[in-house]
Amino acid sequence: MKEGSKYYPLYSYLQQSDLDELTLSLTEIEIIIESDLPPSARSRRGWWSNRSEGAVQANAWMDAGYHVTAIDLAAGQITFRKPGLVYHVRREGDIVLWNADLVKALRYHMGLSQEAFAKELGIRQPTVSEWETGVYAPRRSTSKFLMLVAEKAGFEYDVD
Repeated sequence: MKEGSKYYPLYSYLQQSDLDELTLSLTEIEIIIESDLPPSARSRRGWWSNRSEGAVQANAWMDAGYHVTAIDLAAGQITFRKPGLVYHVRREGDIVLWNADLVKALRYHMGLSQEAFAKELGIRQPTVSEWETGVYAPRRSTSKFLMLVAEKAGFEYDVD
């Protein structure tokens, strides 16, 4: 995050926080950055996505070690959380049972949007969304592939 960026003060604020999770109102964020947020920040959930490219605002929280994990535009609140360093997973034989939280954690670890993560896996973005919301879990064959992707990305997990 470059000093002088509009969102640098948010980066500094989050970087200095010792909390694993914090919720800020949009007004509090505007006070921190000493500027108004664009109208899209108040009306579009996508503005708050954790994407590594094309979003200076996302660099502020991601470079500080956080991800946006909850967006409540009606209440005007955004929740930032530090991704865990080690995740606990269940296995069935030699296959990790990927659930919504684990898929999302891997994607966050890789610093990718749902669209970029889907492209990396060779699947459709709606599939990633359905995994992350728990509509359904990845199949066994996909679970094996996710294990390889996680290993390559340095994503650590412990087996329960």
